[in-house]
Amino acid sequence: MKLTSIFYVLFLTLIVISCKHKEQNPSVELITAEEMDSLIDMGKVQLIDVRTPEEYAQGHIEGAVNIDFRNKNFEELISKVDKTKPVAVYCGRGGRSGKCSSYMKKAGFTKVYDLDGGITEWKFKGKEVTK
Repeated sequence: MKLTSIFYVLFLTLIVISCKHKEQNPSVELITAEEMDSLIDMGKVQLIDVRTPEEYAQGHIEGAVNIDFRNKNFEELISKVDKTKPVAVYCGRGGRSGKCSSYMKKAGFTKVYDLDGGITEWKFKGKEVTK
């Protein structure tokens, strides 16, 4: 009986810890191309392409502002974005946007969406890009 109680308490403890871990990052959400498209259509996000200007010029999501994550002035440039409004970020495949999202969360942005798979996934899903 006592062994069952111990396992029950441990199980509940793990659930509570797991839930709290997920709550620590409420301001960043990994989203699909379809979800991103929907947010853009509804006009609910500020859209930021964190790739280089050269990559951006080769094709980007319409309405996206280019703020190169590798630019030495990145922090200054990103600080000009409204922190109180939701932001959607993307890059080539998701690496830079993931780092950017983490930075933005720490910088106080209220809601950040990160496009899973970046513009590569966007194009794979047949979504349009503009030059």
